[in-house]
Amino acid sequence: MNLPNILQEFLEAQKVFDSTSLSRCFSDHATVFDEGKIYKGKEEIRQWNEKSNNEFQTFFEIQIFSTQENTVQLKINISGSFDGSPILLNFYFRIEEDLIAALAITE
Repeated sequence: MNLPNILQEFLEAQKVFDSTSLSRCFSDHATVFDEGKIYKGKEEIRQWNEKSNNEFQTFFEIQIFSTQENTVQLKINISGSFDGSPILLNFYFRIEEDLIAALAITE
């Protein structure tokens, strides 16, 4: 799988539960949409990821990878300490200037 470098960095940071490194993968004005909420900027994104890591200790297994222009879709099997684990979710990344500008997570 030939993922863009920034997504490889994102996945590596998640693998070791490093919310600070993960937030550095995003542009200054990036947004994340997850579970009906929007997180704006690196600090909110770091806090969102840190809370999720602390509560659920999630592990990602990529099932499908596709690209279209500056959008990358990853279908990820996510397991962790949450009800309904594992779950298959879609991650839609918009990449601009080699950083994640937006991420939307949907079922």
